[in-house]
Amino acid sequence: MLSLLFVGIRLEQQFGFVRIGILYLLSGFGGAVLSALLLKNNISVGASGALFGLLGAMLSELIINWTIYSNRVAALLTLMVIIVINLGIGLFPHVDNFAHIGGFLSGFLLGFVLLIRPQFGWLERDDLPPSAQVTSKYKAYQYVLWVIALLLLIAGFAVGLVMLFRGVNGNDHCHWCHYLNCVPTSRWSCDD
Repeated sequence: MLSLLFVGIRLEQQFGFVRIGILYLLSGFGGAVLSALLLKNNISVGASGALFGLLGAMLSELIINWTIYSNRVAALLTLMVIIVINLGIGLFPHVDNFAHIGGFLSGFLLGFVLLIRPQFGWLERDDLPPSAQVTSKYKAYQYVLWVIALLLLIAGFAVGLVMLFRGVNGNDHCHWCHYLNCVPTSRWSCDD
């Protein structure tokens, strides 16, 4: 819930409620699809996949707009620590880490698509003097990341939905994936 307050509000102030609303809903959907593929005998509900989508979007926004930030290494390290701690908590039983991972990946890719910003110093053509040279609104790496993320997002949702509607059990194709959701110890069992 704290990530919704700190991350969600910050992103909404910078990019508007429409972009962040779309990102939030699609991240939640991506988390639900991955969870449904890998947790066949359980029902999972909640907003944690969408919240992880906000964390993923914040990470991709930092990467795609890297040249704009001044304290980028500190911001990157802080965000990575928050993500690792939250994913670590998901290894406890009865926490749907597949929704977290699916939401994070969806939000990460959506961040590249929806949260791209013009580079520092870019001006509209109308605002420039006639003799001034026009610079590109975005850097080349931003275009490349945008295209790759969009293609991966479309492919991921398409494959995930086809697998889901065909009734495929994701654990049949990934025998170690159940350890991403719960790590068995002497204190608890993951079969409950």
